[in-house]
Amino acid sequence: MAKKADNFNEIMNDLRNGIFKPIYLLQGDEPYFIDQISNYIEEHALPEEERDFNQTVLFGADTTAAVIADQARQFPMMAERQVVIVKEAQAIKKWEQLEAYLDNPSATSVIVICHKNGKVDGRKKLAAKAQKVGVVYESVKKYPNELPAFVGTYMREKHPNVSIDQKAVSMIVEHIGNDLARISTEIDKVVAAMPAEGGNITPELVEQKVGISKEFNGFELQDAIAARDVVKAMRIADYFAKDPKVKDSVFSMMGGLFNFFQNLMICHYMPGNKTDMNIAQHLGLRGAWFAKNYAIAVRNYSAMKTLQIISKIRDTDIKMKGVDNRSATSGDLLKELVFFILN
Repeated sequence: MAKKADNFNEIMNDLRNGIFKPIYLLQGDEPYFIDQISNYIEEHALPEEERDFNQTVLFGADTTAAVIADQARQFPMMAERQVVIVKEAQAIKKWEQLEAYLDNPSATSVIVICHKNGKVDGRKKLAAKAQKVGVVYESVKKYPNELPAFVGTYMREKHPNVSIDQKAVSMIVEHIGNDLARISTEIDKVVAAMPAEGGNITPELVEQKVGISKEFNGFELQDAIAARDVVKAMRIADYFAKDPKVKDSVFSMMGGLFNFFQNLMICHYMPGNKTDMNIAQHLGLRGAWFAKNYAIAVRNYSAMKTLQIISKIRDTDIKMKGVDNRSATSGDLLKELVFFILN
């Protein structure tokens, strides 16, 4: 029985070491990691000269589980293995024929199922059978507070000779949100404009190459709110309310503020001292640095005030979507929310 390998790094390490399983069921709401695994197999499972005869790419809307199984049963032509990649597999509804194939899969075939926008129907046997002989991986969306860490990991792996300012990171993730493919593309675009020997990605460079204003961003608003810096927080809120080019960012800020105060409520009731390290461990953050704002805010906002703020954020989000709101703009509602939080 194959060892369960639902961790992205674990899967990629196996692939880089030339370990290929009979089937990869890649599913979930985050397409970035699904594409990373699928693309690697497509580019590395076979030498380029063997792909014409031994690599097949199918699309869910144009194929069936029976076709996939029949293709996988064929023998490779003068090659160690054959590869069958199924893209947009969420269009396939009946998996019985592939389930039967997995009872005795071919040792010379690799099947890659790319099922995006959700998981395979839990009533099917596909996932359980795939897990016994291969890999089942669920790719989940990143939370806003996980995006800076994603950027850091991406930089280390893809551009090890390039560093990036923390404010530049904040600008990118605040502007783009949790679209990991677009984040990586924009970073690659900035790096391509830099000298070959590398360097440092600054806010000015992001502003020039990505087209994002460096003046303010949602993370700076969060910092100001955590510190209860009334003047700075209201100035940032006013900036976003007045500048039409950054109006859309107001909506992405709401999710970040909600997650921040939701975590802050957890901090209030966590056991032990409210140190950066303890908070980081309790919230599952990567390090003490990511917990500094929570350590500050837990002293500035009581548990009762935090609960009231969470309720106010929910109410504001509903109004921004037009419910019980006839005239207030998203900027006006943001300023009202920030004023409520700080007072």
